[in-house]
Amino acid sequence: MSKVIHAIYNDDDVLLDAVHKTRSAHHHIEEVYTPFPVHGLDKAMGLAPTRIAIAAFLYGLVGLSVATAMMNFIMISDWPQDIGGKPSFSYLQNMPAFVPIMFELTVFFAAHLMVITFYMRSKLWPFKQAENPDVRTTDDHFLMEVGIHGNEEELVSFFKTTGAVEVKVIEKH
Repeated sequence: MSKVIHAIYNDDDVLLDAVHKTRSAHHHIEEVYTPFPVHGLDKAMGLAPTRIAIAAFLYGLVGLSVATAMMNFIMISDWPQDIGGKPSFSYLQNMPAFVPIMFELTVFFAAHLMVITFYMRSKLWPFKQAENPDVRTTDDHFLMEVGIHGNEEELVSFFKTTGAVEVKVIEKH
């Protein structure tokens, strides 16, 4: 078992300032729980930028490829039809008519696969129990969790000076 400090704040600006002070004092922040996204918190904590945009682009390419292969097979190879006097001799001749389908499948694949990737990366499985350490962080409070490594009294007094409304030492399993 290890001990952690839960420093609770009631203002997002005070929390951001406390995160800056904590990082400059070289204390390791385990996690920050907030009721809403706090702009700049990821940079203040020193988190690496997300790569979800790269994944979205790759997923969009998969959707575009599936759309192209599907339309080529269905409309050109498997069942070519003369629609309105326009025969389906080649994919390139008919591509302008396929653009809406290509766009829709690109967006469909990118959106759905991004959501699945986000849930898997965040370990948000169906029926997963909440890992929220304090119920107030879903309403109007912010919680910063910092690991204790033999400096409990020093950390408690440090967090009281950062504007925390409450500082608790918790045994973590």
